[in-house]
Order: sequence, then structure tokens, then C-alpha cells
Amino acid sequence: MARVDETQQLWLEFRRTGDQKLRDRLILTYAPLVKYVAGRLGSGLPAHVDEGDLVSYGLLGLMGAIERYDPSRDVKFETYAIARIRGQIIDELRAMDWVPRSVRARARDIERAIGELESRLDRAPTDEEIAAKLGISTDELDESLGDIARSSIAALDELWTVSGTGGDQVALIDTIEDDSAPDPQGTLSETEQKEALADAIARLPEREKLVVTLYYYEELTLREIGEVLGVTESRVSQLHTKAILRLKAHLASAGAPAAL
Repeated sequence: MARVDETQQLWLEFRRTGDQKLRDRLILTYAPLVKYVAGRLGSGLPAHVDEGDLVSYGLLGLMGAIERYDPSRDVKFETYAIARIRGQIIDELRAMDWVPRSVRARARDIERAIGELESRLDRAPTDEEIAAKLGISTDELDESLGDIARSSIAALDELWTVSGTGGDQVALIDTIEDDSAPDPQGTLSETEQKEALADAIARLPEREKLVVTLYYYEELTLREIGEVLGVTESRVSQLHTKAILRLKAHLASAGAPAAL
């Protein structure tokens, strides 16, 4: 309790004076958040992406969060900061443009095939149907999903445009209910965007929906999810990637492509 009071006092003093020494103390206090987010994002990235670089990017996000946070609002700093840290890391990785064009192109092809099949079949297509639509084998589809998974960055944290909302955007992660953590932006809790995206998640095949829930809501690692499902970590990564492509395809087929 004393620690909490001390941190609150630190916030009040920093907001009153803007003292950089107080800011530095806040950075040290919340630095573990950066390590946590960097670890989560880095777990599925290629080996040449150094976690130390992710931490450096995340620290920039933490600094920005500290500068902009208003302690008088009914929002936990940790909730606000994690979103800022994650966004900063993702922005820096995208700026590197390290994902091969062929992988991006294949991801778009799979997403388009899923969307067309879902519109025609009025259900989630099977792997065999997706592969046939693309003119490849299911093994080649799995290989492509693996390549896409290794180049994916926090797919549920990206902003998506939802059909019929006038171009409004929402992160898919905000559609997974968490009563203990208020939304830092405070504007998405009861909106049409959230309902539409939650419906898209509900339409996922059960195993993919379970992977999404365990990873983003229960915060299990891919390895831990593999143990739950009795499959390899690589297979979990493929299931996660396929879930994201299905969600993008579903929203696109509804009339508004996801904003990437």
C-alpha cells in the first residue's frame, strides 16, 4: 500500500512540476511493462529481430505514455501504457519493412480466398477448400501460414475499419471482454464496431477461437496453448494466423476492408 501511495504522489508531483528527474523515476517504476510487451511481441518474430531493439522502441512508447497520461482519469496507467508501448514497437518494426513482399502477397491471396469462400458457403471454409481455391496443396497452405505467422506483428492490436460505421476503427483485442481493465480511450465499450468484430470472432472455428481467447485474453504463450490443445507451437502459430486472416476476410466481405 505504501508503494502505491508513493507512486501516486510521484505522479502528482510530476504533473505539477514537469520535473524530468521525476519522469525518470516513473520510467524506472514502469520499465517492467516494456520488457513484458517486448517479450510478447518478440515471441513470434524471426530470430534476427533482437528483443533488445524491441525494448528500446518500447521505452519510447513508455516515455510518451508518461508525458500524456492524466492521473485524474479513471484509467489505470498500466492499461494505457501497454497500448502505447505496443503501438510504438509495431510502428518501428513496420518502418523497417522487413517482411518479404511475397509473404505479404500470399497473406492477401489467402485472405481474399477465405472471403470469397465464406460469402459463397456462408460458413468458415476448411483448409482443403482454401487450398483448392488457391490451387495449392494443404501442405503448401500450412507452409504459407507458417511464413505469415513468423512475419506477423500483434495482429489483434491493429486498427480495423468496420462496415457501416462511417470509417470508425477499433482494435480487435478490444472485442474480448476484460472487466478488470478499463479501455484507455474510453469510447469503444458499447459501440457497433465492437459488436461487429465480436460477431466476427464468434464465427471462427472453435479451435481458432480458442487460440485467440487463450492468447489475448488468458495471456498464455503459444507453447502453453499447444500443451492445452495437444499440438505443436508451430501449429498454434498457424491457427492464430489463419484466425486473423479469417477475421480480415469476414470484415472485408461485409463491405469494408480492414485498415492495416
